[in-house]
Amino acid sequence: MSNQTYKWQSDLAKHIERYSERDGNYTTAIPSLFFTRISNVTEPKHGVYNTSLCVIAQGTKEALLGQDRYIYNPADYLVASVDLPVIAQVIEASPETPYLALKLEIQSNEILEVLRETQIGVNKKEGAKRGIYISRMKQPLLNAITRLVHLLDTPEDIPVLAPLIKKEIIYRVLQGEHGERLKQIAIEGSSTQQINNVIKHIMQNYEKPFRIEELAEIANMSVSSLYRYFTEVTTMSPIQFQKQLRLQEARGLLLSESANAADIAFQVGYESPSQFSREYSRMFGRPPREDIKHLGKELLTNDKHVDEPLHS
Repeated sequence: MSNQTYKWQSDLAKHIERYSERDGNYTTAIPSLFFTRISNVTEPKHGVYNTSLCVIAQGTKEALLGQDRYIYNPADYLVASVDLPVIAQVIEASPETPYLALKLEIQSNEILEVLRETQIGVNKKEGAKRGIYISRMKQPLLNAITRLVHLLDTPEDIPVLAPLIKKEIIYRVLQGEHGERLKQIAIEGSSTQQINNVIKHIMQNYEKPFRIEELAEIANMSVSSLYRYFTEVTTMSPIQFQKQLRLQEARGLLLSESANAADIAFQVGYESPSQFSREYSRMFGRPPREDIKHLGKELLTNDKHVDEPLHS
């Protein structure tokens, strides 16, 4: 890492720390920009990465998507081109040197606007690729991200300058080595966009049963093509994708509500409480009641944010 890059990374970390004095996830005055601070190595946490750019200023994180493993630190950035259920874990952090990170959510219309205003080429026949990737951080992108964060010091500048700097950030990401994957989410008729339509449908209706033919119709694909592209983007089948969403939602409901496991099972779409309990145990390592008891003790003894949204 060059001296200049180290200086910008250090400056970014100091700014994130200034606006996140305690562990947790933080919204900011800049729309779509979020900060995270964590002072210790964490247990694996289940959550959803939405379409976003994730940048670590200090520390290291691991994210699992199916069998795929992604490890990133300040030398990298991670992009999620579609909404995906993941298991994430901070693997390098301490009270003296906490994990500090940011997430910048990105909308497909913002990507399309940048593509329309620039000469960045687009391969309309590009096949669907994995919905998460890691690239090496380059100085121009790091500079733009740091300037965006600095706007928090002058709130009056945010309405005018934040959209312009965000557009620059998207432009830099699209120019990156895997930028084609993010481009595809904005291209009408691309296989990535078609799969993204299916993902959004499942996420909005996760508690409802579906027919694979119905999803193929939403994607405007054959059933075989849907399976192939969906698995390529998410590493899982539509049914497996739905199951992860259901179980993650059930865990959150069990933590926040007084309802029993059977009621929650029906609420998230399971017809059989015993099947729910089996699949819950398989995913989280403990039956529902035992798991929630364990998480409750962890909250009380360690004052941790268990199952908080995974921002970056």
